[in-house]
Amino acid sequence: MKVEVYGGYHSPWVQAVMLALHDRGIEHNLRQVPPLETFKRWGVLMPAVSIDQGPWEIESSQILVSLGCEQISDDDLQAVKVAWQGVVHRPDNPLGFFAAFADAGDRSPSAYRRLARNFFRSFVCFYMFLLINTVKLVRKPKDPSNFGDQYLYWEQVLASSKEPFLDGSDPGVRDFLLFGVVQCHSSIPIPPLEPLRQDPRLSRIRRWIGSMHERFCDYPYLYSGGYFEPRRPQPTAADPLQRGAFYLGLVTLFALLPVTAPLVFLLMRKVPR
Repeated sequence: MKVEVYGGYHSPWVQAVMLALHDRGIEHNLRQVPPLETFKRWGVLMPAVSIDQGPWEIESSQILVSLGCEQISDDDLQAVKVAWQGVVHRPDNPLGFFAAFADAGDRSPSAYRRLARNFFRSFVCFYMFLLINTVKLVRKPKDPSNFGDQYLYWEQVLASSKEPFLDGSDPGVRDFLLFGVVQCHSSIPIPPLEPLRQDPRLSRIRRWIGSMHERFCDYPYLYSGGYFEPRRPQPTAADPLQRGAFYLGLVTLFALLPVTAPLVFLLMRKVPR
């Protein structure tokens, strides 16, 4: 099996797919700029995955099934999405938001490709920044009274099991999806991260995160490694040239805002969810 993946490290659903690929030792290639085929159809929506040169898929839970995981129940999938509450706080600090995307970089062996991809990758960050702020402006989502409550479902699942992972002795689709959310909350730290670290009601989840850290000790995109025990190294930051290319692209996008903003809103209409 050979897998092509489009997506960025800051997406929980991309992280879920990458975790599964890493855990199963499946050969794969990650690109952070969308292929033309998926861009025309879904814009910058991620993840997008092609298995053995087959058609691109975009639903992470179904992609995980294609990679050999068991199907997740609707209740569990909804509980994963509930645990993602608070994501709208990611651009609260715009400079921190852009810096986190700039640090992600690109891992191509070609210096030219790294620079080119970082320049164009800035559009994905620009899109996400406008998308999240548009959601905040239009929908005005309200924070829960306690962000810790959104993890209690999983604390109860772990309480009823003697295994280290949600899906048993080895991680499964629920582990990959929920741990992807943990990476999302950790990559650009936002309020839901603190209850995960401090809430006394969530001791089993923290123990589960520790088990995932041990399982994925050599996983290169482990943003939670700086916040939970056992500690793991943070992902390697991009070099100054890559960050410079990214910021040059970002400045260009803002300079051309009368053109680029309508393009973003046009692409939003392509998103099926």
